Amino acid sequence: MVATEWQALPLPGAELAIIERWLAPDEADALLAELLTAIPWENHRIRMFGREVASPRLSCWIGDPGASYVYSGTRFEPHPWPAPLATLRARVEQACGARFNSVLANLYRHGDDAMGWHSDDEPELGERPVIASLSLGAERTFRLRPRRPRGEPARRDDIRGLVLAHGSLLRMAGDTQRHYRHELPRARGVQQPRLNLTFRRILAPR
Repeated sequence: MVATEWQALPLPGAELAIIERWLAPDEADALLAELLTAIPWENHRIRMFGREVASPRLSCWIGDPGASYVYSGTRFEPHPWPAPLATLRARVEQACGARFNSVLANLYRHGDDAMGWHSDDEPELGERPVIASLSLGAERTFRLRPRRPRGEPARRDDIRGLVLAHGSLLRMAGDTQRHYRHELPRARGVQQPRLNLTFRRILAPR
């Protein structure tokens, strides 16, 4: 592992930091190849604009028993931790100073696969969740913009773009999810896959 210091990303009202080369290239290559086959990928159905559609990526919800997750109107029960992810979890926890009991794995097979604007603000994540995002494979641009009151249009100059490199680790904490939305837009011409792992902690129901 290439252990460099966290670099804070200035964003008002957010707590955002990145280690751009958290994994050395050889280790990141090996982990990507292993996880592409170790994770039981699925094409989740999500609700958009009142109808169910196939999500434009492959995904898998993985976690401890009971760490179920509701996203876009669908409840996902966790798959067991594959061995390489169980080992990786402890390392991510140490780097982030947080405990995680689940991870959402997303596979963007090429540049046409994407994720739309959203916040990770589901009740089971708590009010100020710590989310660790590890990127493997093709470099893609991760974008953030402030959340605005309903009916108020977003402005183009609100958007902050961040290129997430192979082996980078992004930490989102504090009020980031409360104040910002994020997306992974389509990337014309990208043919290589990108695998993203977002480690989270699901809280027990009150």
